[in-house]
Amino acid sequence: MRFFNLHQIAASLRKYRRWHRWIGVSTALFIFLSSLTGILLAWKKDVALLQPPTQKSSLNEASEWLSIESIAENAETALLAHTQLEKVSIDRMDVRPAKGIVKVNFEQGYWEVQLDGYSGEILSIARRHSDWIEQVHDGSIISDLFKLFFMNILGISLLLLMASGLWLWFGPRKMRKIKKRQQA
Repeated sequence: MRFFNLHQIAASLRKYRRWHRWIGVSTALFIFLSSLTGILLAWKKDVALLQPPTQKSSLNEASEWLSIESIAENAETALLAHTQLEKVSIDRMDVRPAKGIVKVNFEQGYWEVQLDGYSGEILSIARRHSDWIEQVHDGSIISDLFKLFFMNILGISLLLLMASGLWLWFGPRKMRKIKKRQQA
């Protein structure tokens, strides 16, 4: 039982080759950016330039933690003294009880201040380059609407490239197999 003939397969391959080329060329820049930033994000915990290494408290865990308000105030004061910023606002605080530290991330300039949760001592002030790289990676650096649109188009495009690429690989093999049967 034959499902395809040579002419159908050849026509299908020509059509898929056009689709594959059109999708590949129109999404190449986005695929490149997403791939490059994805590679950088995979290394963010291992490369200090991308994300500051997590510090550790020198105090024991039996001590009492400072209040969140006190930690926030210490972080804001330290960042203002370290930079030329006039005003800062906290985006989020990442509490690491096992290490005794709090990472305070700011909305301005991708800054992170790490503090000892027990003493309030400043352990590190550095930029988190991984945050803006992640925003480029997912498209949210432009807007949340663009992120939603960008990621869906990119995902669908990659699925179509995979499907058309598989057919462009499998189709010629199928044609050779049919030709061999016809010659025999």
